Amino acid sequence: MVAGPTASGKSSLAMDIAAEFDGVVINADSMQVYQELRILTARPSEEDERRVDHRLYGVNAPSQNCAVGRWRDLAVREVEAVLEVGRIPVITGGTGLYIRALMRGLATIPDVAASVRAGVQSDFDQDSGASLYAELSRCDPDTAARIAPGDQQRLIRAVEVYRATGKPLSAWLSSGNQGSLNVAFCPLVLMPPRDGLYPRIDARFHQMIEEGALDEVRNLLSLGLDPMLSVMKAVGVRELGGYLSGESSLESAISKAQQASRNYAKRQMTWFRNQIPEAETNFAQYSESQRSKIFSFIRQFLLTKSD
Repeated sequence: MVAGPTASGKSSLAMDIAAEFDGVVINADSMQVYQELRILTARPSEEDERRVDHRLYGVNAPSQNCAVGRWRDLAVREVEAVLEVGRIPVITGGTGLYIRALMRGLATIPDVAASVRAGVQSDFDQDSGASLYAELSRCDPDTAARIAPGDQQRLIRAVEVYRATGKPLSAWLSSGNQGSLNVAFCPLVLMPPRDGLYPRIDARFHQMIEEGALDEVRNLLSLGLDPMLSVMKAVGVRELGGYLSGESSLESAISKAQQASRNYAKRQMTWFRNQIPEAETNFAQYSESQRSKIFSFIRQFLLTKSD
């Protein structure tokens, strides 16, 4: 399993591992599952997909959310199919909930009464979630650290679970998980320094613009989808949408999207640091110079597990 923040090089590492060890790359990124946003979500290119086998990329219609349970069911089937033919599944992505669900199973969270959900929604509507985020930061700082204040769907879910059960969502997710996949995981996490990662994030977004990200967002918005759908919350959609509607300049839209990407990377690094402490961590941007060391570690892991 290869994880890490956006722009850390995890897709390149996953492909190199798959090429070296007869593997299949399996997507664990909640935005790369959607069909419409190859460029904006940094999905592997068609050339990448020809180089090594990729699964679960662009498999979900934008009109349907790919919740963690649905993704896990798909991923389990892919992992089992790959193992059945004697190949190595190389799971890669930056969505912590997906990765945790595959490694440790899904938690059983009690149903939330409609009256509680309606109250939380009402509170969100009053100030666009500012008070809810403050409440979440007090009652469940772990969850607050990994979601954006404006992420309505996840913010409401976290607060409603706490109000309904008196127990933080993070506590539910970390206890009583059922159905973990019965395979040996070799988690690798890329954790490059921020002073190097952030400029790469900024440069990559400019590259996305050059490659056609604006057209992707224009086409997505033309579908008239519910703005609460997950695909509509991909970093860059709201910002570039503001430019396309005349609400901001392109320069401002790019700057806001770059900032959102940097904030997301920071939350990703916090999550992986806290949630997968057992991972082999590489505190650098992935490059070819690190390949030999990483491959040696993987070979040792495979030899140990085959004994």
